[in-house]
Amino acid sequence: MTNKKEPQNNDKGTLYIVSTPIGNLADITLRALDTLKSVDLIAAEGVRHSMGLCRHYGIKTRLTSYNQHNRKAKGPQLIGRLKSGSDIALITNAGTPGVSDPGVSLIRRALEENVTVSPIPGPSAVTAALSVSGLPGDRFRFLGFLSNRSSRRKKELKDLVSETQTMVFFEAPHRVRAMLADLQEIFEDRQIVMVREQTKLHEEVVRGSAGSLLECLKENKLRGEFTLVVSGRDEERDAPSIDEETKESIGYLLEEGNMSLRDIAKQLSVEKGVPYRTLYKECLLIKKEITSPPPGPPPRGVRTVDA
Repeated sequence: MTNKKEPQNNDKGTLYIVSTPIGNLADITLRALDTLKSVDLIAAEGVRHSMGLCRHYGIKTRLTSYNQHNRKAKGPQLIGRLKSGSDIALITNAGTPGVSDPGVSLIRRALEENVTVSPIPGPSAVTAALSVSGLPGDRFRFLGFLSNRSSRRKKELKDLVSETQTMVFFEAPHRVRAMLADLQEIFEDRQIVMVREQTKLHEEVVRGSAGSLLECLKENKLRGEFTLVVSGRDEERDAPSIDEETKESIGYLLEEGNMSLRDIAKQLSVEKGVPYRTLYKECLLIKKEITSPPPGPPPRGVRTVDA
C-alpha cells in the first residue's frame, strides 16, 4: 500500500523531493522507501552512488542521472515525463535535494509547468550539525558553499561579520583549510563547530576557534564533506563602546523631553553604529542619573546619628 500523495492535477505526475541518508543508510524514512519503490523513475544526482542505496533496500525503480552537468538537457526531458503523467522522485547523493545542489532548477521548472511538487522530508546535514553544535538554533542562517576564490570568499565573510545569528557553511575537504584561515582572519576567535563524515563510522565533531581547528587539521589527510557551524556576533561582547559625545547626545535629548527612550536609542543606533540594545541600556542609566535627587543635607526634622 502506497503512502504517496495524490497529485492535484490528475493528468500530470508528481515530482517527489526525497531526502536520502547523509551517511548511515539506516537513516532513511519508511515513507522515502515507499516512494522510491512506487514512482515511475528516480532522478539521481549520481546514479552509481544511488545504486548502492537501491540495492540495499531492494528498490528496483529505474534510475536516470540529473546533475549540474546535464541539467539543461535533462530537465526538459523529465518535465515532459511529468506532464505525461509519470511520477518522479528526485534524490541527491546525500541529504535533501534543492539544498546546495542543482535540484532547485528542476523544482522551479516543475512549478512553472504547474506540476505538483511534494516533499518527502528526512536527513539534512544542516540541521544534524546544528543539533550537536551547542550554538543557538532558534534562528540560524544557512550559507552553503562560499566562493572558491579566496578574495571573493573573504568579501563574503566580511559582509557577515555583523550577523548575530548562528551561521552554517558547507565546505569541501580540499578547501576547508583555506576557509578556516579566512574565518580566523575575519571572525577572529568566534566559536566554530566543525562536523565531518556525519552519521558515518568516522564521524568527527570538533569545537574551538578557527585557529585551533586549523591545528587539528595540520597532520590529517582530509576526506568527506565538512559542515561548519559558526557563532554569530555577540552584541554585548562585541558592541562598540559608547563615547562621551554619544552620552552627551543622550543627555541632551533626554533633557529636551521630546523623544522616548526607545526613539533616542533607535536614532543614535543609526547615527553612531552602536547596537540599539546597548544604547537603550545607556539611556536608562543616564535617565536615572538625571532624575535622581542630588546628594545634600537631610530635610528638616530628620535627625542623623553617627554610627
